[in-house]
Amino acid sequence: MTNKNFAGRSDRHMSNFSFRMISLMHDNPLLPIFRNPYKLLRAAGLKPGQKVLEVGCGPGFFTIPAAKIVGEEGFVYAVDVHPLAIERVKEKIEKEGIKNVGYILANASDTGLPDRSIDLAFIFGLRYIAGGLGNVIAEIQRILKPGGVLSFEKTKGSEKKLIEEVERGGFIYSGRQARIFLFTKKK
Repeated sequence: MTNKNFAGRSDRHMSNFSFRMISLMHDNPLLPIFRNPYKLLRAAGLKPGQKVLEVGCGPGFFTIPAAKIVGEEGFVYAVDVHPLAIERVKEKIEKEGIKNVGYILANASDTGLPDRSIDLAFIFGLRYIAGGLGNVIAEIQRILKPGGVLSFEKTKGSEKKLIEEVERGGFIYSGRQARIFLFTKKK
């Protein structure tokens, strides 16, 4: 499948300075030693052949590993509100020759993806979610296939409140793998 640019609606986003600082951290070659993206993505439930949504892709720390896990039969949609994030992901996929990643410049609460088109969505490392968590959960609920999985890396706040909020959005809490909370879409 060829790479597609799903550029679209963009809300307010972090400053360019903040994005550059995040990029410096995520592009540090030592980071995967302490935060192995393959291990986290496998704990999140990524498997070959899946269609996956990465919410808040940033500079693409998880994008390339996710694309490699789902393989040529799968596809990763990387969404972010920051234009520099999309540019950085675009550079990385071109450099790696990756063909199974599409990038979406949009708020994750309005991706523009078709209903029931995604097997798994993951939200990793976001302390703030543009558009609010409830709106993003509603969008993920819409685009996930029945029985699809939402994987959420716990970053701050109450675990109980996180579980309650995601369950209110039409999901069933199905367990935890280290810091990764797994939710299944109600059928």
